[in-house]
Amino acid sequence: MIELELDGKKVEIIEGSMIMHAADKAGTYIPHFCYHKKLSIAANCRMCLVDVEKAPKPMPACATPVTQGMIVRTKSEKAIKAQQSVMEFLLINHPLDCPICDQGGECQLQDLAVGYGASASRYDEEKRTVPVKDVGPLISMNEMTRCIHCTRCVRFGQEVAGVMELGMIHRGEHSEITTVVSDTIDSELSGNMIDICPVGALTSKPFRYSARTWELSRRKSVSPHDSTGANLIVQVKANKVMRVLPLENEAVNECWIADRDRFSYEALNGDDRLTQPMIKQGGEWRAVDWQTALEYVANGLKQIKGDHGAASIGVLASPHSTVEELYLAGALMRGIGSENIDYRLRNAEFPAFEGVRHLGTPIASLSSLQRVLVVGSSLRKDHPLFAQRIRQSVRKGGVVNVINAASEDWAMSMGACVFTPAESWPYALAEVAAAVAAEKGVQGPASGEAGEAAKVIAKSLLGGERKAILLGNAAAHHASAASLLSLANWIAAQTGATVGYLTEAANTVGAQFVRALPGQGGLNAAQMLAGGLKAVLLLNTEPEFDSAAGVQAQAGLNKAQMVVTMSPFKANMEFSDVLLPIAPFTETPGSFINAEGLVQGFHAAVKPLGETRPAWKVLRVLANLLELPGFDYESSQSVLAKAGLDGVTQLPEGSLSNATQAAVALTTAGTPPPVVASIYQLDSLVRRAPSLQLTADGRQTAHAALGAPEGPRAIGEHVEMTA
Repeated sequence: MIELELDGKKVEIIEGSMIMHAADKAGTYIPHFCYHKKLSIAANCRMCLVDVEKAPKPMPACATPVTQGMIVRTKSEKAIKAQQSVMEFLLINHPLDCPICDQGGECQLQDLAVGYGASASRYDEEKRTVPVKDVGPLISMNEMTRCIHCTRCVRFGQEVAGVMELGMIHRGEHSEITTVVSDTIDSELSGNMIDICPVGALTSKPFRYSARTWELSRRKSVSPHDSTGANLIVQVKANKVMRVLPLENEAVNECWIADRDRFSYEALNGDDRLTQPMIKQGGEWRAVDWQTALEYVANGLKQIKGDHGAASIGVLASPHSTVEELYLAGALMRGIGSENIDYRLRNAEFPAFEGVRHLGTPIASLSSLQRVLVVGSSLRKDHPLFAQRIRQSVRKGGVVNVINAASEDWAMSMGACVFTPAESWPYALAEVAAAVAAEKGVQGPASGEAGEAAKVIAKSLLGGERKAILLGNAAAHHASAASLLSLANWIAAQTGATVGYLTEAANTVGAQFVRALPGQGGLNAAQMLAGGLKAVLLLNTEPEFDSAAGVQAQAGLNKAQMVVTMSPFKANMEFSDVLLPIAPFTETPGSFINAEGLVQGFHAAVKPLGETRPAWKVLRVLANLLELPGFDYESSQSVLAKAGLDGVTQLPEGSLSNATQAAVALTTAGTPPPVVASIYQLDSLVRRAPSLQLTADGRQTAHAALGAPEGPRAIGEHVEMTA
């Protein structure tokens, strides 16, 4: 440890740290622009100049290493004059447009100019201008004249997103930040550049000129998309969600969020919102009140139960629904006498429940893994925040190996890669097991001869200390998912690695915990979608887009006498008989359980739109109309308590398990390819966010959908006409 004196206080800090780190530890603020705790040190803004005793001139705090006995003064006359001079220099070309700047009120330059800027400038030369740039539908670069060349955006692309999409060209006053790879910024994490820009050079296109920061109320929330459980700040004006920003949580999402977390809010205010109950009569939809709609559903369920038995009724639920909603959906079905409930709409295999499948390691630990084997995942697009953590581990010397169907750009250095059709994944993993068995001189779990790539993967996993085998969305949906898990567990036991599922949705773990799964004799999702039911309740899901059946789901659901859709949107209208408007995550309290088993609750950020109601209330009232006992919940918290999660922040280890008794089966000929949603088709919210659909990833999905005769397709073929 090094001891130094900072503004008269003694500070101890590890050797190799910078003065800025010592100041952070001591709670002393040093003004800065280019420094960011998550990025490399650039030292190009010079705003953090401080007075170091015996140094001939002021030194940049972000780039000056501490030494034993160093004496630093951050508020001496020498330091303040240096900082004021830098501020004067930075403002030479900065436009005087604070009144119309979207960054006004939360601008770092604006804040520091108050303390370190002069009331007038000595420079009267004409200010330079920078051409307007169009870099896509998410980020506005219309006012790059404001840029102070801190290069935070450039370093973010290189170091966090893994793609250097922005760079600085030219020299001197002609320097400018611009795109260097293509004309657009296409990273799935690109919105974070807006947050880290200390001026108003990079702003949000969807939010642009819609509100001032001081007009916005702030509400904490949790992302309803992938299994990271990213913490959010939802900003609201006049009961309308205007913007979504990251809430820093080092153990979950650090200070970043994915673009789908940031921009999917557009769907909340779209024309496709369902705002009142509707019933189809004579082929025509008409709006009704809640009492009429719920009595219609309750009477229909009673009649179908009487005619065909309780086993003819079932629920297909989205794993993006809250814990409370999934628990009540299961309780409703079991109260009726049916075991037909399933959240696994995209799965091809439905093994018996053996434990709650989870990540198998804390999310934060992904940043320090030394060896990783990823099976069946488009990691960068399926789990953007997990990918950036694993990218950090690679930057520290970690090795990532992959078994997947096709080569994809994960924006990181890769180890051994096995690209083979999905039906061959069990064979590929068996080869790795055979290579591990040969290295250790033990009997493998399956016969097979290891190829060169398998041997490299085996040696990689046998080295290092912190190791993980991660099964992606495609592996979880695979027709031989149980065999893949069994092989992964055997390899992990021999190599000392952990095994985990990246898990697809915000509440995949929660859905398992509350048993949103068929019980004894119950039908699974595939059987229900094939037409095995007379009455179907669809909770927050669109089977045409969310299931392995794809467009064929409509034919199966048309066989039912009654289909009830509970959704925030006008969805499933072709085959539904009743539409019940339920609240999205911003309009209801609830909880999600992320991939590692962290239970995160949130409150409603805005009031429900129109006649929309929280789904847990709808399910409770429906159960009351069916005269089922035990449905007297007064709040979502009471539902959570009934589910056994009151006051629980982390699922106990005993309830989480990736162990399996399944035997390894390598007969996979003719196995259908696993169904995985693309990044901006994952759920009903991202599918309806216009800006996300206009991105490169969104347009690519729309192009693919136009040529797909069956299987899940994309909402928004209209994007092709408007892009």
